[in-house]
Amino acid sequence: MPSEYEKFWNNSSYAIVGHSAKMSFPKLTYRALKKSGKNVFPVDPSADTIEGDKAHRDLASLPEKVEAVVIETPKEETQDWIAKAADAGIQNVWIHMDCEMPEALRLAKEKGQTVLHGTCAVMYVTPGFSFHSIHKWISKLLGKY
Repeated sequence: MPSEYEKFWNNSSYAIVGHSAKMSFPKLTYRALKKSGKNVFPVDPSADTIEGDKAHRDLASLPEKVEAVVIETPKEETQDWIAKAADAGIQNVWIHMDCEMPEALRLAKEKGQTVLHGTCAVMYVTPGFSFHSIHKWISKLLGKY
């Protein structure tokens, strides 16, 4: 039976929030979801393009509503992105490991959002053999996948 973490990736549209020039995870997540055929929008206030596609400054500027958001920002920004996701009507939220803060999780609960956190999004979306697939294998072995 798939875990809630695995089910999150059954959504058809995503916004990936992050600073792709400074952190690799947002770009890796974006690339993998796009390659898998998902409708995905990069959100990065510090970039004009991500992987050759227009980077949106915020969730309000997306051309259409998305079903889920992946937040891969410094933890100091996470609470603001939770609020912006709620304002945009996005209820399904993934907060990348080490990007969560108690205040952000409390706000998400208040807003009625479903939040997954504490693990790496990239290990769920990248196929093949890599560091992330090893991380996936270890997580499954330990019952944390």
